[in-house]
Amino acid sequence: MKEVIIIGAGLAGCECALQLSKHNVQVTLYDMKPSKMSPAHHNSNFCELVCSNTLKSESLEFATGLLKEEMRQLGSEVIACADQCRVPAGDALAVDRIQFASMVTDKIRNNPNIKVIEQEITHIDLSKPTIVASGPLTSDTLAKELMELVGDRLYFYDALAPIVSSDSIDKTQTFVADRWNTGKGDHINCPMNRDEYNTFWEALIKAERVPLKNFEQEKVFEGCLPIEVMAKRDFNALRFGPMKPAGFKQLKEQPFAVLQLRKEDVAGNMYNLVGCQTNLTYAEQKRVFSLVPALKNAEFLRYGAMHRNSFINAPKLLTAKFNLKTHPNIFFAGQLSGVEGYVESIASGLLSAIYMVQYLNNSKQKPLSINTALGALGNYLVSSSENNFQPMHINWGLLAPIYGSQQDKKRQMVDRALNEIKELKDIIWKN
Repeated sequence: MKEVIIIGAGLAGCECALQLSKHNVQVTLYDMKPSKMSPAHHNSNFCELVCSNTLKSESLEFATGLLKEEMRQLGSEVIACADQCRVPAGDALAVDRIQFASMVTDKIRNNPNIKVIEQEITHIDLSKPTIVASGPLTSDTLAKELMELVGDRLYFYDALAPIVSSDSIDKTQTFVADRWNTGKGDHINCPMNRDEYNTFWEALIKAERVPLKNFEQEKVFEGCLPIEVMAKRDFNALRFGPMKPAGFKQLKEQPFAVLQLRKEDVAGNMYNLVGCQTNLTYAEQKRVFSLVPALKNAEFLRYGAMHRNSFINAPKLLTAKFNLKTHPNIFFAGQLSGVEGYVESIASGLLSAIYMVQYLNNSKQKPLSINTALGALGNYLVSSSENNFQPMHINWGLLAPIYGSQQDKKRQMVDRALNEIKELKDIIWKN
């Protein structure tokens, strides 16, 4: 039986391990939990979701919906767990994060082809087939080892949103609805009139932030901006972003701004402040968010925080099959590889497993094409500019376009992608 080392038991690493275990590969999975935790991790289980609990839209109107469907067609183990742990969230796939992490961890620990070693890896054995999926919060020691291997790494900052207790929300100041009627009333909405929003906005842009230490400059990823950074750009920035007062046709009068709350657990005891990732001090978070009328007496179960996310310069270093140009037996997966987002991380884990099996079998198969969301995601990593590479979520612009005046291009792109996946799913693991 062939053997592969996987470093990191996050979304990508777990998907890798579970896929390889099904294809005659013995996996040794290393993770530094629970003896050592990153700044954002608190749970000893694998596959911990540290930011939002949503894996974005299920609708095939969105590229992320297509990406998940392709992964389901190819038997993604982590997406299957997410499907079983879902909580109501409109048309999005949101999960009970505790239940989800526990389920994936059980699958890993009870798999006879996966050996788990709870130990921090500080050295990479270049003689062994290895998948590095240590994540955007790779430990400093391993990061130094990676810098020796691949050169300078890049980084940006990411932020988490606060979570409040359901019982502490003033329900008389809220209404239950999903924007554009996409769900079954899965969000609690906190409306604000102009004066209330103005008070909130002024407090937000003047609030004290946690200073960022040990770095020369602050690089904030545009896809996960702290709310205070977004607010400083323009008075209406939040109203055209996470607090847009649109899509509530059932209301006779539209609010000036709306802060949405989304379930964090199946029971609905905890709610996430949607779009409110922040780096404010804890005291300021309590003060500022309590200015929202419905959150006047909110109990904060978790405050927001900011942490550094690391990723390699994929266009310079990787082939289209996620392995290093200089060391073909060393693969990268997850956000460290340069993908961005939960779903994209799982997808990169699936792709890395497929390409690792092909590598072990000396297969000459080509990477998945950009007709598919999976192929487009991998292609972005290697076709971007080496000088200005930034992670990106999956989007329609990454897939091969359909030209002409057709009215339903997205539907045609979906059909094309799923037909290609259907044709390939029985052969991509073979020689």
